[in-house]
Amino acid sequence: MTASKGRKGLANLFMHLGAILLGAVLFAGAFPNLLFENGLSFLGWIAYVPVFWVIHRVRFRTTFFWGALYGYAAYGLFNYWLSVFHPLAGLIVGVIYLGYFTVLFPLLKLAVILFPRRGYILQWILWIGFEYLRTQGFLGYPYGITGYSQWQVIPLIQIADIFGVWGVSALVVFPSAWLAAVLRGGVRGPGPSGPFLQERISALLWLAALTGTLIYGFIAPVDYASAPTGRIALIQHNTDPWRGGMEDYRKNFEVLQRLSDEALKAEPKPDLVVWSETAFVPRIYWHTTYRDDPRSYALVKDLLDYLARQEVPFVIGNDDARKEVVRDGTWDRVDYNAVMLFNQGEIVGLYRKLHLVPFTEHFPYEKQLPLIYTALKNADTHFWEKGNEATVFDIKGLKFSSPICFEDTFGYLSRDFVRNGAELIVNLSNDAWSKSLPAQMQHLSMAVFRAVENRRSMVRSTASGQTCAIDPNGSIIAMATPFVETQLSVQVPIVIPVTRYTTYGDIWPRFFVAAACIMLLFGIVLRIVKK
Repeated sequence: MTASKGRKGLANLFMHLGAILLGAVLFAGAFPNLLFENGLSFLGWIAYVPVFWVIHRVRFRTTFFWGALYGYAAYGLFNYWLSVFHPLAGLIVGVIYLGYFTVLFPLLKLAVILFPRRGYILQWILWIGFEYLRTQGFLGYPYGITGYSQWQVIPLIQIADIFGVWGVSALVVFPSAWLAAVLRGGVRGPGPSGPFLQERISALLWLAALTGTLIYGFIAPVDYASAPTGRIALIQHNTDPWRGGMEDYRKNFEVLQRLSDEALKAEPKPDLVVWSETAFVPRIYWHTTYRDDPRSYALVKDLLDYLARQEVPFVIGNDDARKEVVRDGTWDRVDYNAVMLFNQGEIVGLYRKLHLVPFTEHFPYEKQLPLIYTALKNADTHFWEKGNEATVFDIKGLKFSSPICFEDTFGYLSRDFVRNGAELIVNLSNDAWSKSLPAQMQHLSMAVFRAVENRRSMVRSTASGQTCAIDPNGSIIAMATPFVETQLSVQVPIVIPVTRYTTYGDIWPRFFVAAACIMLLFGIVLRIVKK
């Protein structure tokens, strides 16, 4: 008997291990990856079936282990390219998600303990609430939100103008929770989690929601046939601008200049030329003002002379360094990751990045975690200060805002820009450091939602890809070949409807967070009362 139980326990262990690893593969496969550059969106609808199935089967005390394993494996596969930036980067993200899922899995198990019949509904609510909460605060990281896996299913994602990406996530996650409960309970038997026949009402409600979503998806898209347009030249120089020294910076400038000249010679001429995030590395304001480095100043002067000869405004990513009073009360150089708008060689607009990348651009815990701070500084991490305004540029009748790189992965930021009056979203990104098409495509898949949420056209000027134009309905209307030196001149519609998402923001995921807390508390109180 003991030997039999041992063999059964070992078989269950390997079965659960296989299911968790399968879940990690399905999750990574739903998004852009090494094998399928656009991802396999249909996998998103079943990606969590193995995960929820394991949670139904294992004991509560072991859920911590299974959660840690899934978190590390899933994000290790999904974000493998982070290790290209620095070996620690992949490790840090893996450990963070190991921790997150170590907390989430016990809560998912608690859901079926408290509600044996329909705990899968609470599991679904918990999952959506978790996806939202992990985008908040210093560690906020939107990569891997389930809804983003559907970025190419245009009719489905139109509801983002009401619910944001969270409405899409809610539709896509539910089948996994429901199917796992059905599999655990049996197809026709009276199992505690509910077979197909018993749980048909929730399935029919989901099917009705999906049908309504698809109907909305065909009637909601903006008709922009008669809308005014803006013509934007997007410059892709195909280098990581921070690599190398002054000679490399000059060569990079020459490439940017050549590609811009090609765009300016085209007919019709662009209304705006856009260079990517920190495309020009020497600090334009600093070296113009203080001139403490003759070689840097000479290159900055060449840039300004070139811009002064242009009739078209230029948008350029740059390190905006100034002398300011710092924390200890002294004057020192302060750096901002910035976008500068130039008109005939003069800076006429400035935006400073509001949402900095944790660890690589920003680490506010120097006193609390000095060892980590020192390790990051020794790894040549470039820390920036945060900006304080969601700037809207206005030049020659064109009103636009420029989220910088990572910022277009957050819905709230583009919403703030639009509420401030932006009629066009102009993203400047540098993902060249990743040397990875899946990294660039994952970034693009999130940017698509910013266009739909606010019904604004979006253009992206990137160092190496994905440089493109996205219409207000989320369709990519032009895209440059990645990893080549090129320029892409695009004509995009300028439309300015006010969406429910722009008006109300992320109310939907907050509802899920509140509902999860209330249901967990209710279930715990009810269980205590029954005992």
